[in-house]
Amino acid sequence: MSKNDVILPKDFPELKNDTFLRAARGEEPEHVPVWCMRQAGRYLPEFREIRAKKDFFDTCRSPEDCCELTLQPLRRFPFDASIIFSDILVIPQAMGMDVQMLTGKGPTFTDPLKEPEDLQRLKANVDVNKELDYVFKAITLTRHKIEGKVPLIGFTGAPWTLMSYMIEGGGSTTHSKAKRWLYRHPESSHMLLKMLTDVIVEYLLGQVAAGAQALQVFESHAGILGPVEFKEFSLPYLRDIARRVKDRLKEKGQDVPMIVFAKDAHYALEELSASHYEVVGLDWTIDPRSARERTGGKVSLQGNMDPCALYAPKELISDIVKKMLEGFGTRGYIANLGHGLYPDMDPENVAAFVDAVHQHSKLAVKQA
Repeated sequence: MSKNDVILPKDFPELKNDTFLRAARGEEPEHVPVWCMRQAGRYLPEFREIRAKKDFFDTCRSPEDCCELTLQPLRRFPFDASIIFSDILVIPQAMGMDVQMLTGKGPTFTDPLKEPEDLQRLKANVDVNKELDYVFKAITLTRHKIEGKVPLIGFTGAPWTLMSYMIEGGGSTTHSKAKRWLYRHPESSHMLLKMLTDVIVEYLLGQVAAGAQALQVFESHAGILGPVEFKEFSLPYLRDIARRVKDRLKEKGQDVPMIVFAKDAHYALEELSASHYEVVGLDWTIDPRSARERTGGKVSLQGNMDPCALYAPKELISDIVKKMLEGFGTRGYIANLGHGLYPDMDPENVAAFVDAVHQHSKLAVKQA
């Protein structure tokens, strides 16, 4: 396959390892599948080497770079799934906002939304096939190059999380500017959340058409909301996304598992488990047994080791993984961290985490 070949989303290599997809659908494979959020990332020297040569969003717009960065961790570790290298802020960009990734500062919007009238600046109808085709091309190319080794996950940011970035203009500890909108401009807030939802639905459907075999929705800023605000400004849109994507896929005879990860929203586990997603991702503040009980077997669970546990010695990592597996059980469970990998983590400790999941879960399945 040369660089000049037109890569089409068809005739993909046969999938060799489907443990992740089976667990997402509530089954018990031979071992618990494992992958890591931010597994393509700055903790790998080969990742830093590629990223040093180019602006972050220029990298996101290069299907070849995204493919290479997605495949890097698979060459090192026996992960059971891969997630396309991209960024959640490509959606605000597609809607006409300028976002840059500044060194030492992170994502920065040159002109954030300040008042409801600023919504008029946004593109009302986004042609995702035109604006985000580079993501779709990256997915198709990666799906071919991954050679069926593991499934490929596509993803998006959730409406509230994206809204927060678009108003705050970047990262924030309080999200007070965005929350000010919720309390002072609820109608405009819902208008923006609906606009984002419409784009997200088309974006996720485009990812599946391009070759994504599962989808994850990141509500990274869920914990900034209290239970009442979450039920008004986050949950309805999370549900709407899953329902609409699934209905449209069903029309084509397709069925792709979806994961919702609402970080720090432990108050909403029951609601999340009834929101049309096959899998609920958990951060490390939730007890595995409690999560199983509260979700009532309605969904598979994903998570939730504290990322900082990877700073521990390898023997301790193994013990922590064993306890986590005992808490979740081996059916309908995908092992992961409770958040993404941090840049200063030792790749050898990531390997110890993956190996521990496989070893302990294989033994637990045999003994069951």
